[in-house]
Amino acid sequence: MGGTNVWDAEWEVNEEQARTLIGRQFPQLSSKQVKRLGWDNTVFLIGDEYVFRFPRRTIAVGSIRMEGKLLPKLEAYMTIPYPKPLFYGEASDEYPAPFLGYAYVPGDFPIGLTEERRALSAETLAKFLRRLHEFPVQAALNCGVQQDHRSLTDIASRKVKLEGFLSKVVEHLSPEESGVIEAYISRLQTDHVEAVNALLHGDLHFKNMLVNENGIVSGIIDWGDLSVGHPACDLSVAYSFLPPYARGVFFETYGGADEETKLLARLIAVYIPVLILMQAVDDGNEAIAAEAKSNILRALSD
Repeated sequence: MGGTNVWDAEWEVNEEQARTLIGRQFPQLSSKQVKRLGWDNTVFLIGDEYVFRFPRRTIAVGSIRMEGKLLPKLEAYMTIPYPKPLFYGEASDEYPAPFLGYAYVPGDFPIGLTEERRALSAETLAKFLRRLHEFPVQAALNCGVQQDHRSLTDIASRKVKLEGFLSKVVEHLSPEESGVIEAYISRLQTDHVEAVNALLHGDLHFKNMLVNENGIVSGIIDWGDLSVGHPACDLSVAYSFLPPYARGVFFETYGGADEETKLLARLIAVYIPVLILMQAVDDGNEAIAAEAKSNILRALSD
């Protein structure tokens, strides 16, 4: 194990264990092939119709329980396919945590897409977020969703964190790239924006989005960061994912956003890919590192 990073696991599940745990609790799935998927070693494809996610850390258990309650309620609000929970696995002597089985959402990760392809998703993403952000906040809180646990509106402290992260990855950036990011940070004079409450996906970036063969967004996955907070958190995709010329259509379709919201959305569109870049550097994953960099630079272009 490397140093202690937030993404390090407390326990692991291999294919054999997954097959045993799933087969024991859901015998109707025991004949299906089990295949490890995705960025985490805890997601398994069962046959070609279900995905099972196993939390790797105690801290993830609460979010699995909350997803199990809230995700089914989102169905009427969803305009893009998402993994709806279908199988609720319980903790046992063999495995210390609950786990969930979802409907499999097919698609590819949007890595290396052209700007033209990205622009095709402007309305799709905006409609998706408009509906998601209309979900009743109180109903979400009743399901155990956390409210602004990440202090999204505190720009000053996020800026300090961003500077710290940047110092860790600066040697993996060109002088031009780090120059652009540093110039942006030094221009960022707002310390705080007004709180707004909406139900958020909470972690909307290229590792949690799927696209079809035309490069259009066709699935939104990994809902473990569902929370209530400032919609700018999710609206960050207008900056990290969409080219500048597609943002007007995006915000028009979404229903507008004030300047504070756009300012915070852009900051998060830099912040999240910087975190992804740190993890990719840690993992030695050059494809993810390159995509994270392009997201940062896209977010900072007008």
